[in-house]
Amino acid sequence: MATSSSTLLSTFSPSNLSYNQLRPHLPLFLLPHCHQIRHRRLLTPIQNRRNGGGEPPDRLISAVCYLYPFLDGVHFGRFLLAQFPPIQLIIFPFAPAIRLFRASPLNPILIFLTLYFAVVRNPSSFSRYVRFNTMQAIVLDVLLIFPDLIERFLAPRDGVGLDIVMSIDSTVFLFLLVSLIYGSTTCLLGQVPRLPIVADAADRQIIGI
Repeated sequence: MATSSSTLLSTFSPSNLSYNQLRPHLPLFLLPHCHQIRHRRLLTPIQNRRNGGGEPPDRLISAVCYLYPFLDGVHFGRFLLAQFPPIQLIIFPFAPAIRLFRASPLNPILIFLTLYFAVVRNPSSFSRYVRFNTMQAIVLDVLLIFPDLIERFLAPRDGVGLDIVMSIDSTVFLFLLVSLIYGSTTCLLGQVPRLPIVADAADRQIIGI
């Protein structure tokens, strides 16, 4: 078990990637009626076939897309997994996908380009439901650049700096894990997952496409 754990943890090394710059957007909490729409929009039933949420292939494709940010940010869980080894049982089924994702430093950017140009920018082949969920997964992945920058800037070895990085990394990892479970499960149920801030950015990216 120790060998499997060390092998799995060895794959969680940060990668240097280039990302498209996010367009600025107004956070949902700044809207005057946010308290009325947050709970209502968390799970939005698919109203018509045009959104494609009722089709099983669209549900499956959308659910799988949420693996992308999780695989790209799973290295943020190295501190948490080292402190709480039982948590490794949760991500152990993803070990083959993690190794494949980390097999080449080009894999993350290739998947990013494929999802964006082949899915999000391709309304003739994919429904808006698929393109929205794919874009939401992409935006979530792009946001990972910020904890990466913080970690590179601090570059701590011990002390308070290391405690800060451990807290940030563990929080990011847990958020990615929750987003994976919530996003994939909601898609498989034919509903629309809306992640905080990420959903609004994804909406703006696919408007007019």
